[in-house]
Amino acid sequence: MTTGDLVLPEARTGRRRATKAGKQLHAGPVTYVALTVFALISLAPLVWTAVAASRTDQRLAQSPPPLWFGGNLFKNLEAAWDQAGLGLAMFNSLIVAGTITVSTVVFSTLAGFAFAKLRFRFSGLLLLLTIGTMMIPPQLAVVPLYLWMSDLGWSNQLQTVILPSLVTAFGTFFMRQYLVQALPTELIEAARVDGASSLRVVWHVVFPAARPAMAVLGLLTFVFAWNDFLWPIIALNQQNPTVQVALNALGTGYVPDQAVIMAGALLGTLPLLIAFLLFGKQIVGGIMQGAIKG
Repeated sequence: MTTGDLVLPEARTGRRRATKAGKQLHAGPVTYVALTVFALISLAPLVWTAVAASRTDQRLAQSPPPLWFGGNLFKNLEAAWDQAGLGLAMFNSLIVAGTITVSTVVFSTLAGFAFAKLRFRFSGLLLLLTIGTMMIPPQLAVVPLYLWMSDLGWSNQLQTVILPSLVTAFGTFFMRQYLVQALPTELIEAARVDGASSLRVVWHVVFPAARPAMAVLGLLTFVFAWNDFLWPIIALNQQNPTVQVALNALGTGYVPDQAVIMAGALLGTLPLLIAFLLFGKQIVGGIMQGAIKG
């Protein structure tokens, strides 16, 4: 037996582990069953909304409730569209949610970069104050915010809803935590040595590095802005509503039509589903890219 024939047990174990690491992992039947169950539970509210929107109000009041689609879907969708004025409401919500999303992503990335990589006086205290604002219930700011907007003469205008949400403490903290790990300080210093200005550093270094987190923050902000109800119902009226304010009108009346309400809720959810179907792959890819870089 030669020296080359002697292989330690630890070396054999390491080789087996390296061989297994190169193989593609496959999910077992238990994984598929668990994922299927979770997917069905997640889709159940949306499916029930579509089923209820395709029925009549009388059928929804019966027991047991319907478990399959009926033939009144398009009729109820048309009724909800006309009664709530969803054409104008959809347009207003796109303006509000789109503006809030873009401004929140840009400003939060800039503020997060400043807290993560720049050194300035009282940075720790300012970060603590920013995080502390997340602990204040938003309901406490409704009255002073409404008085402020009234003084500006912006009652029942979209900028009343947009202005208070141009940047959020959560977005700033989220981007700061991401950039601490994903953006090497050496990369910023190299750009400075090459003569890059602060604006070029942000545009060519910070934004590309923060792109995965910006995509996630943008999706979360858009969903929150689209579904926001408390402040829009106070600041706007039925003549200039967002989607949630317009849908609130479907629930008024002596006997609200539940099928039409469900049809309106389905219409209000469709833009979010379309946005996720169009950009979901890019967002998930951005998350995985950020995870690999981290």
